[in-house]
Amino acid sequence: MKYLCIIVLFVFTSCKDEVKKETIKVVENSRVEYLPYYNDDSFTPHWLTPNTEEERTFHKIPDFSLTNQLGEAVTQNTFEDKIYVTDFFFTTCPGICPKMTGNMSKVQEEFKNDTDVLLLSHSVMPSTDSVAVLKAYAKSNDVIDYKWHLVTGDRNEIYALGRDHYFVESDLGEVKTDDDFLHTENFLLIDKNKHIRGIYNGLNRASIAQLIVDIKALKKES
Repeated sequence: MKYLCIIVLFVFTSCKDEVKKETIKVVENSRVEYLPYYNDDSFTPHWLTPNTEEERTFHKIPDFSLTNQLGEAVTQNTFEDKIYVTDFFFTTCPGICPKMTGNMSKVQEEFKNDTDVLLLSHSVMPSTDSVAVLKAYAKSNDVIDYKWHLVTGDRNEIYALGRDHYFVESDLGEVKTDDDFLHTENFLLIDKNKHIRGIYNGLNRASIAQLIVDIKALKKES
């Protein structure tokens, strides 16, 4: 009986893996006309038609005012009529951030000559990540100014954006307070109308490849 249970578990796991692979394959070769829209931290896809009343009233990233590595103001006007990819990091992070930065660099390289696509990285330690620190970090990571904005600013504003509007951090059933540190590997894809259109693991090469595919799909939609 013990051996039978192991065999059944193996079969179930194998089937589960096969379904997952097939799902990924379908997404990569999807014939859907538009990418889905998202409006909460469950990231349940909503299949809306662009330029409809439902789409116009759907969740959008609100206005903000932050400062980039050049000491210049970055607001929603910076991303007017632009597609952008966003994440949250800090310059002294010894763990996931260097790999996230490396993968964001790959997105930068893919779209470096495309004026429709921008990148936005928020510091979650704005008290130490000053403009000067961000400028040095940008230089050491070959960040292209005006293509990729590394921003600092008010901590509460950055954390509210991350948790309440981009939904980048799953709380795993725990209520987060203002004192809790925001740390996530997620990248988000935002369309020209400020809607969330995709979430991606910033540490995973396959996920970054899918992000690049989805940006190109979003450009065709626009």
